[in-house]
Amino acid sequence: MSRWRPPQAASTAIITADGQARLKAELDELWRLRRPEVVKALAAAAAEGDRSENAEYTYRKKQLGEIDRRVRYLSKRLPALKVADAPSTDRGAVFFGAWFAIEDEDGGTQRLRIVGPDETDAPKGWISIDSPLARAALKKRVSDEFEAPLPSGSKRFVVTEISYTG
Repeated sequence: MSRWRPPQAASTAIITADGQARLKAELDELWRLRRPEVVKALAAAAAEGDRSENAEYTYRKKQLGEIDRRVRYLSKRLPALKVADAPSTDRGAVFFGAWFAIEDEDGGTQRLRIVGPDETDAPKGWISIDSPLARAALKKRVSDEFEAPLPSGSKRFVVTEISYTG
């Protein structure tokens, strides 16, 4: 069995100003605070002797690799992102950065916000602009119906509210 995997679809390189600030803060915290702390702990674990049976050394080495991987990703991703700092001029339709409420055919409601793929957060209701639901909701207005291809099957929704403030 080979390790080859098909390349992932490129995600949209757009982000809100708040999202960019959060990613920059994460990068700064990883590089200035967490990484030096882990390097220090790794050095202390390495000084204990036999590394082949040293669980602390193995754990810290793995932790350092994860931090370095995230730092490398953020260092490449942040310059590639375009900040969408100005909301849409058409505030009556769903576009990037919009908060919108939808009702499904069963009467269930959700309040969602369309954000960049790097700042999605399901518990907050922040969905990626690359998601099928967000793609289907784009340019819709209040009372517009649309159908979204979801993993559980196609579902119909109606837009009940649109706002560009939290």
